[in-house]
Amino acid sequence: MSTRIPALLAALGLALSAGNAIGAPPTPQAGPNIPRGPDGKPDFSGIWQSLSGADYGLEPHLATKDDPPGAGVVEGNTIPYRPAALEQRAKNFAARATADPRHKCFTLGTPRGIYGNEPFQIFQRPRDLTLMFEFGHPVRTINTNGTEHPDGHIDFWLGDSRGHWEGDTLVVDVTDFNGETWLDRVGNFNSDELHLVERWSYVDRNTVRYRATFDDPKLYTRPWTLEVLLYRRLEPNVQIIENYCATLDFDQYYPVPPSR
Repeated sequence: MSTRIPALLAALGLALSAGNAIGAPPTPQAGPNIPRGPDGKPDFSGIWQSLSGADYGLEPHLATKDDPPGAGVVEGNTIPYRPAALEQRAKNFAARATADPRHKCFTLGTPRGIYGNEPFQIFQRPRDLTLMFEFGHPVRTINTNGTEHPDGHIDFWLGDSRGHWEGDTLVVDVTDFNGETWLDRVGNFNSDELHLVERWSYVDRNTVRYRATFDDPKLYTRPWTLEVLLYRRLEPNVQIIENYCATLDFDQYYPVPPSR
């Protein structure tokens, strides 16, 4: 059975490559009724969530005992690792049950927090966007006030984000990573030299197209891009709920009171 898995993965990759090449739908344009702020720019305020399953694996993959299958979200299907980095990814995968920073209650990082399985909320002003994530409650700021990255290299868990507008698309330049986070649950990763460029644009008022291009010469042979859709959560009582991660089992110290 083990000999069938590489062949199945190869077939899946070929099918997806063909679909991307000849069967990809045209890029939809945002309608005229997208939300806009007082400055006339698209307003991304709201609670958003990806349904892509990208956190289970960015590349096309079959189901495992831990995670469901996925078609992948990487353009071209394969992340172009250098040989040494590919070896490290394999080590990460083998130790994923304990080595994934998520299990240590570290923040998911950028951009994993965007396409992770839990929602996040955006608060937007003309000078910045504030992103609050449900997992662990980290807060990320995207500055859109024309300021530049700080001098030198600073190890930020979420990177340093500086955005500008190209028409109705928010383009965000992210640097100053610490290299301590993963990109998904199967061990894909980046280094502290990652230069990430995000592009946020509306498909319609309740759907955002999110694209991220990775340039990290320490690990990758060339830049590569992923794309996911983000959906606005519309339930009447939707909210970001406290999901603070704990590495120890505290239930015995804080038992649930018996129902009366």
